[in-house]
Amino acid sequence: MPVMVDGESLTIEDVVQVARHKEPVILHESTIPRIRSSRDVVEKAIKEGAVVYGVNTGFGDLADVSINKDDLARLQVNLIRSHSAGVGPPFSKEIVRGMMLLRVNALAKGYSGVRLEVIETLIEMLNKDVLPVVPQQGSVGSSGDLAPLAHIALVLIGEGEAFKSDKLVSGGEALRKAGIKPIVLQAKEGVALINGTQPMTAVGVITVYDALRLIYDTTIASSMSLEALRGTRMASDERIHSLRPHEGQIDVASAQRKILLDSEINQSHADCGKVQDAYSLRCIPQVLGASLDTIRYVYSVLETEINSATDNPLVFGDDGIVISGGNFHGQPVALAMDFLGIALSEIANISERRINRLVNPNLSELPAFLTTEGGLESGMMIAQYTAAGLVSENKVLAHPASVDSIPTSADQEDHVSMGTIAARKAANILENSQNVVAIEYMCAAQGIDYLAPLKPSDPLQEAHKTIRSGVSKLENDRPLSPDIKKIRELMKSGDIIASVESVTGPLYES
Repeated sequence: MPVMVDGESLTIEDVVQVARHKEPVILHESTIPRIRSSRDVVEKAIKEGAVVYGVNTGFGDLADVSINKDDLARLQVNLIRSHSAGVGPPFSKEIVRGMMLLRVNALAKGYSGVRLEVIETLIEMLNKDVLPVVPQQGSVGSSGDLAPLAHIALVLIGEGEAFKSDKLVSGGEALRKAGIKPIVLQAKEGVALINGTQPMTAVGVITVYDALRLIYDTTIASSMSLEALRGTRMASDERIHSLRPHEGQIDVASAQRKILLDSEINQSHADCGKVQDAYSLRCIPQVLGASLDTIRYVYSVLETEINSATDNPLVFGDDGIVISGGNFHGQPVALAMDFLGIALSEIANISERRINRLVNPNLSELPAFLTTEGGLESGMMIAQYTAAGLVSENKVLAHPASVDSIPTSADQEDHVSMGTIAARKAANILENSQNVVAIEYMCAAQGIDYLAPLKPSDPLQEAHKTIRSGVSKLENDRPLSPDIKKIRELMKSGDIIASVESVTGPLYES
């Protein structure tokens, strides 16, 4: 279904549909009067000779330099060219599509002073698969993500580089192949295209969306580990969590109860005498629940951000006034993304501890390293090493970017957010954490195999069956990387979650 853009009601799910699934974009007709009214204010200011930042002045520390009326268009082009200074590997096409959609939505609010055709051309680029090459590095998160957005605007004017139907070509050629006429920038339009938080926010949106999915997989994987390690179900008892009513904790415990129905494995150790389990098993609702609360918080921050006007100056059509401010500052996103990175790191941290328990015979009462011929074979020994390495890497990446600030533009921009760095780090932490949880799935499934003929709970039988449909039981040593990759694919497709929810119903309320 096409995604309708009105500047006010875009959702994270909408962004994912456009960015990941290439749904077409349509500009809502209600935006047109606001866009035109805002543009009229800019035209009037130029005609009357008013001095307006970014319209007829320089930028940053050069804001006091007045620009001749005849040079206003050239000023905007120079801005785009000079700010296209990014370096490093390019953002994925998925992220670039997200950036473009978010910039369209911000411009569609009608406070940027651009012509309607600028927005329509950006939408046409999206719908015809013209995707600018946008380097990942070069933004300090104020005045917004200048360099990344400049690389998008560069293609809009027929310059730079772009992918057209997966082929890398010049920006001008990409537009020609798509039958799109390059934009000839007019006053205010260059600065309107590059002042904003859309790159950091696009990375954030995709990351938090996938982070929420990881909560589901971690809930299942941790429950499978608890079953394989013959842990008690009592730690998820509703009475415990009602006395400490954090929403995430309550929800994780509830999801666990749906998954950990009584089973033959559970009944087999009913009288084992063990009083309580290690924290990595006993505190799953508390630890995973805290991460879930964080993800939900970040979700709400980003849903506000994607429907915000974040450029400067802002043009108020109803009042006929242009006001300079600081909505481009990425601090709200930067703090949220640092928090998300920490929460994701903890998901992996505790998951690795369960992996360690599964492969350690002194803790698991399972065969050493989940192989029957320990010594001759190493089994899943090194899979735990991999998880440990990923967790250690996450600890470095989780150091917050938002606590740093390096002044730019001759100290005019003397405090910056580093929001794009925070978002990129969170995305890297997410990927590491997904791999750790995939390893936990692999080890927990192997642990369940060693408890046969005893059966796990019905939901976990379905999860185990789905894993075994792609990854066979480890009988003899083999490379484990393909197994981890296959489980990651099952996680990405949602197949393991779907198999469990076919028994339990929804694990979490939407």
